[in-house]
Amino acid sequence: MKTIFLFLATFLLLSFSATDEAATISKKERKNAVKLLQDTQKGVLKAVEGLSEAQLTFKPAPDVWSVEECVKHIAITEQGLWQMTNGAITAAANPEKRTEIKATDEEVVQMIESREKKVKTFSTMEPQNTPYKSLAEALESFKTDRGKLIEFVKSTNDDLRNHVSSLPVGSFDSYQMILFIAAHSKRHTLQIEEVKANPAFPKG
Repeated sequence: MKTIFLFLATFLLLSFSATDEAATISKKERKNAVKLLQDTQKGVLKAVEGLSEAQLTFKPAPDVWSVEECVKHIAITEQGLWQMTNGAITAAANPEKRTEIKATDEEVVQMIESREKKVKTFSTMEPQNTPYKSLAEALESFKTDRGKLIEFVKSTNDDLRNHVSSLPVGSFDSYQMILFIAAHSKRHTLQIEEVKANPAFPKG
């Protein structure tokens, strides 16, 4: 009887463990997302480090964002994308929508990071419509939100794969949306580097 009891207890423990593991992301997925979030955060901060006011506000053309404007866009979009993602996570799972997902995790990152195809953002996410009055305010918002997201990814047991969001550019599960957020900040870090590479960019 004791042997049977131990067998049943072990079976139940393993069953619950398997269920918990299946309901969340793998250790590798978690590690990859955290690293991408951390690396892209460092990229933003490094890109603007030590820049003067003239450099921050320099615009290569009237319709091209300055470095400061890029950061304001990064910060407000960080908030908006996470609000959308969190809304999907807290809503009922919709695994039936997984058939609408056309991109792999790697393709999501590559697609969003790429500067080849320009996409007009929502008016609420344009730099001039953000609440940030300075680069410092935008950076503080970005660092705070990114820090919270990194801690979420490190600890969450939510079923991120079966909560799907639909955007104009496609459908993504919530894990992919987190990769999307990280890649978006990289996309505009590359834009910042384009501004800095302009021949007319102030020397200091």
